[in-house]
Amino acid sequence: MKTKLLMLTAVMSCAFAGQTLALTKEEYKAQGDRIAADYKAGRDKCGALKDNAKDICMAEAKGAEKVAKAELEAQYKPSPRNDEKLAVAKADAAYDVAKEKCDDQSGNGKDVCIKDAKAAQVKAKESAKVARASTDTNSSNKAANVSETKKDATAEKREADYKVAKERCDALSGNAKDSCQSDAKAKFGMK
Repeated sequence: MKTKLLMLTAVMSCAFAGQTLALTKEEYKAQGDRIAADYKAGRDKCGALKDNAKDICMAEAKGAEKVAKAELEAQYKPSPRNDEKLAVAKADAAYDVAKEKCDDQSGNGKDVCIKDAKAAQVKAKESAKVARASTDTNSSNKAANVSETKKDATAEKREADYKVAKERCDALSGNAKDSCQSDAKAKFGMK
């Protein structure tokens, strides 16, 4: 009897959970209006700031808006494609903010900071592609598609990491720089 009661509870929980995830058209519109209002409030807050602090604040406000819109779409129309769009929006928002924060630096430190931010963005986007391929039910040869996507993602991530390592080497000179670049090539399998 306890088992049947637990099973019934689990089934009912799933049924109600499914209903709470789906949005009506009116709820969708209301959430969209809330996102626009939140963006406007965030943007207005940036008005009091100056210089790069203002740029960072604006990047954060724009990024929050893009992520909120992508979350809303993923909730309104759940699909692997919208999940990927959400992950990409998060990656792009994080990159835009990080890039603005890098503007406070100069020289090679700034260049390395930007390459680090770009590498994080590439890794997040590639992970999103792999996740989409893994959940895509439309593919007739899913295993091969997932394998190929993982292979491509690994190569893209490795290349992004290599670019960061190579940029770090630019702070050096002479034999130290040559050695650093050779080590980076070997570590990340570049020719």
